[in-house]
Amino acid sequence: MDAKTEPKVKIVAAETLSKQFVHLQKLTVEHQTLSGGRQTVVREIHDHGNAATILLYDPARKSTILVRQLRVPPVVNGDDGWMIETPAGLLDSDDPLTAILREAMEETGYRIDRADYLFDAYMSPGTLTERVSFFAAEIDATQKAGKGGGLEDEGEDIEILEIPLGDAYEMVGSGKIRDGKTIMLLQWAVMKYGV
Repeated sequence: MDAKTEPKVKIVAAETLSKQFVHLQKLTVEHQTLSGGRQTVVREIHDHGNAATILLYDPARKSTILVRQLRVPPVVNGDDGWMIETPAGLLDSDDPLTAILREAMEETGYRIDRADYLFDAYMSPGTLTERVSFFAAEIDATQKAGKGGGLEDEGEDIEILEIPLGDAYEMVGSGKIRDGKTIMLLQWAVMKYGV
């Protein structure tokens, strides 16, 4: 097969390095270069599935519902690890909308009947397969349907925060909010609602 009929990108070998909380693989990939040649690279790929996230906004109170929970990778980087984030979770076997409605209830206690799909994004495409679907929903922050806080059997220990949108946006600049998906959704909300 000559270079013109070869696929632009071809996985030529895959080796599982670990398959526990995440699936870590070593892939050998052959691809067409920008100059028209071919090149082989070896990459380690982290796969734990796709996810969804949601911005919950109360227009009457001009506030957003965020969560705080421990994330171990920031601890490895020298941070305290308690991240303020938008509710999010893995899809498991659900479609993104079903998954985020479930996760919003589990993490925050707010039952969402409908959410607006915004966009999909790869958060770290150099090593992660995870594609995140982004949603937004307007809520009445005084009307919780459950206690939230996550699922104990999944080791979740989640604090629920109601923060004025303007204050949450300022927390990005001060470094109090450092989660990429949350920053993206707060920027979207400021463009839509103002501060």
